[in-house]
Parts: sequence; structure tokens; C-alpha cells
Amino acid sequence: MTTTPPTPNNRAAPGPDGPRTTDTPQAPAAAPAPGPDGPPTTATTRPPAAAPAPGPDGPRTTDTTRPSAAAPAPAAAPAPGTAPAPTASPAPPAAATGSSPWQLARRELGRRPAVRVSLGLVLLFVLMAVTAPWLGALGGWSPEEFDKTAVDPYLGGLPLGSFGGISAEHWLGVEPVTGRDLFARVVHGAQVSLLIAFAATAIVVLAGTAAGIAAGYFGGRTDTVLSRLMDLTMSFPSLIFMIALLSVAKDVNRIVLMTAVIGVFGWPGVARVVRGQTLSLKHREYVDAARVGGSSSWRILTRDILPGVSSPVIAYTTLLIPGMISTEAALSYLGVGVRPPTPSWGQMIAESVAFYETDPMYFVIPSVFLFLAVLAFTLLGDALRDILDPRGGRS
Repeated sequence: MTTTPPTPNNRAAPGPDGPRTTDTPQAPAAAPAPGPDGPPTTATTRPPAAAPAPGPDGPRTTDTTRPSAAAPAPAAAPAPGTAPAPTASPAPPAAATGSSPWQLARRELGRRPAVRVSLGLVLLFVLMAVTAPWLGALGGWSPEEFDKTAVDPYLGGLPLGSFGGISAEHWLGVEPVTGRDLFARVVHGAQVSLLIAFAATAIVVLAGTAAGIAAGYFGGRTDTVLSRLMDLTMSFPSLIFMIALLSVAKDVNRIVLMTAVIGVFGWPGVARVVRGQTLSLKHREYVDAARVGGSSSWRILTRDILPGVSSPVIAYTTLLIPGMISTEAALSYLGVGVRPPTPSWGQMIAESVAFYETDPMYFVIPSVFLFLAVLAFTLLGDALRDILDPRGGRS
């Protein structure tokens, strides 16, 4: 009985013998023993890495790499946390780049109040021109019908009543001397002016786009001939030539003749714009790929080149329409345009010059309609150019 207790006490007491045996370093090695022995060995650097739980095995096993692998994990955790914030912002541009030109134009035009007003006026004028016969019948008068009871024969045929004879029977008054209803004539004048403007613009855009694409894509002699033809046409004094040609042609449909003459002198501007765009597109990768793939020139022009030049052409077209309206009004004002009794805004303004002192409303009403039409188309075209063709717009 007395010999057994000394065995544990002897093992606990031999502190000086501990460094020689392997039992003492394992029990106190956690904290006290490494102090004196730490400097010569690498045990001092390993316990901090092995501090969590696998202290005894950490220095020699892969546990030392596990804390280091776990340490970057918290560092990598913020990276995924911060990544969603940047990825959420590029999402709208991706949607915007996938939009078609018409969707982009519709979205941008809706943000501009002035453009919305001009678009409303354009639609109103187009609707008025299309429904001119019904609107004239709604007013109760045709544009060529006289109303002698609405003018005073003793005052040189001036309209009876104030503001040029405006009344419930004549909504915008009447013409001096003849008594024709101004509302009916203004509505039908919008039909004539817009018809000539739209038809001439269509001729200009089609001819200019075809010539510009051909000159820019084929190059060589084709480009040289078409470019010299553009320069020759633009060098003509177009207004003087129009006046001379329209003065000589007597027994011809004036609307058709004016449309053809205006269209002939307007196409070089569109052709130059389209030619420049085609030169920048003909060497793109997708065009080269289509050419190497054996696609015909017609297919490349219609499938690859034409969609690329559509945006500037649309923007340029809307800016051509107000110029065509003004050209028609100027020719009619000079007396070489639409002949009476066919109504036209320019013709009405020319006839009202003689009465601008005695009946100013006769001059004001057609002038206001012409001004609003040109302003509305100009604002709309300017906005479309800034959206669809920012490089060609104002910086």
C-alpha cells in the first residue's frame, strides 16, 4: 500500500527530469514549457497558428494551412458582397443598348415637354390635312364658295364684324372681297402644303439614300461620278431655277411639277450624309464577314449597310420637311406655285399683303398656321437628330 502512491507523486515531482522525457512537454507544453524552449525552436510561431483547438497537431499537420485558407475567406466574403452593387448599375445600360432606334427615340422624346408639344402639333396638322374635306364640310363651307353677305360692298369688300368676320358661321373669318371661308381654305391649304412637302421629301430621301450608299460602298468611278453630280446639282441656284421652270410650264399639274422640281434639287444633301456613313460601315467586321461568306452586294447593302444608316436618315428626313413646307410657301407666294382657286398657305399670305392694314386677320391666320407647322417639324427633327444621330447633332 505504501509503494503505490509514490508512483504518481514521483511522476509529478520530477520536474528536473521532465525535459528529458516526452511526458512532461505534452502536458504543460500548452503554456508554460514553450517559454524557455521557444526561442531555439519554431514552437513559438506555431502555437499562435494552432491556438484554436488543434494545438498539438497544428505545427506539423495541414491545420496551419486551414486557418490561412479560412483567413482569406472572410476577405473574399466582402468581395461578393460588394460585387452585386456594381453589377446592379450596369444592368440599365445593357437594356438601353439592346433597344431599337425607335424605342430609344420614343423613350427620349417622352422626357422632353417641348418635343411632346411639337409632336402633338405635327399629328394635329397631319390629321387636319387628311380630314380636310370632312372638316370643310363640318364648317359648312367649301374653299371655293363665295359668301357675299359676309362682306361689306360699300367698304371695298371688307368682312363684316370684328376680327375679320369671325363668327359662329365663319370660325376663322372670311376673305375680303370674295367672302370665302378662311377655315375651309386654311384646312385645304394644309393638305396641299403637306402633300407637296411629304412627297418631295420622299423623293429626296429615296434618291439621296440610293446614291449615297452606291457611292460610298462601290467607290472608284461610281463614287467619282456620283460625287461630281452632287457637287454640280448643289452649285445650281435652285430657287431661281425653280422659278424659271415653273414660270415656263403653263399647262401642267402644279402640285406634281412642284414636287418633282423640289425633289430634284434636294437629294444631294442626303446623299452626302449617307455616303459618309457608308464609308465608315463598309469596313466593319460584320460587313467583311458577310463579304467573305459569299453574300451578294445587294444583300450586304440591304441587310448590313442600310440598317446602319437608317438613324441619321430618319433624323435628316424630319429636318427636311419644314424646309419643303417653306419652299412651297415661298414659290406660291412668288406666284409660281399652286394656282388659284386651289388654296395654299403661301398663296393666301401673298393675297393678304394688300389687306394687312384694313384686315390684319387675313394675314395673321395663314401666317400663324405656317409658322406653327414649320416650328413643330423643326423641333421634332432637331430632337430626333440629337437622339438618333448624336455625332451629326450639335455638340
